[in-house]
Amino acid sequence: MKWQALLAMVADEPVFPSALLLAGKVSAAQVRLQLSRWVKAQRLLQLRRGLYALAPAWRKVEPHPFLVANRMQRGSYVSLQSALAHHGVIPEHVPVVTSVGPGRPETVRNSLGAFQFNHLAGKLLFGYFRVEVAPRQFAFVASPEKALLDLVYLTPGADSSDYLRELRLQNSAAINLSALDELAERSGKPKLVRAARLARPLFAAEEGDAV
Repeated sequence: MKWQALLAMVADEPVFPSALLLAGKVSAAQVRLQLSRWVKAQRLLQLRRGLYALAPAWRKVEPHPFLVANRMQRGSYVSLQSALAHHGVIPEHVPVVTSVGPGRPETVRNSLGAFQFNHLAGKLLFGYFRVEVAPRQFAFVASPEKALLDLVYLTPGADSSDYLRELRLQNSAAINLSALDELAERSGKPKLVRAARLARPLFAAEEGDAV
């Protein structure tokens, strides 16, 4: 495959899998070799095995970190601190994109950033939605309620008022307390039910401060 042919195929894609280039009668070995050459020539960025992005000089679309995270581990969705910051529920900027999913825990660093993946059992993989995170870029992101519950579930001792206060929860308008309770009950985890109950007065207090 020639470079111009690749550009014609993927120019509008934020990231692309190598499998996209294997349609028809092509040699997988030759495709891998050519991709390796383009990475060495700094025309392509290899994000992980089988996943690539065009280098900035050739890029028409800037990949959104949430979309990149989704593509890096199948079945995952952005949650925890990244989703809470996205919804404005915590004030901190989060330098690492945090996700949960059925895959193994791992942290991956590449040219587009740092990405942390946490394992959740299949029965807890709910409460997320496909949202447009940039023009024509979509990613699966936890609701603010589920992002908080995921964080509590994965953090030892997080079902306490002290821990929840340390998060400096804000933007009570973004949180549906009934949905928080329903998601906690759906999980079947007493820890999450306790955390949802403890979070209620914190959001109420933040709402009162805003007034």
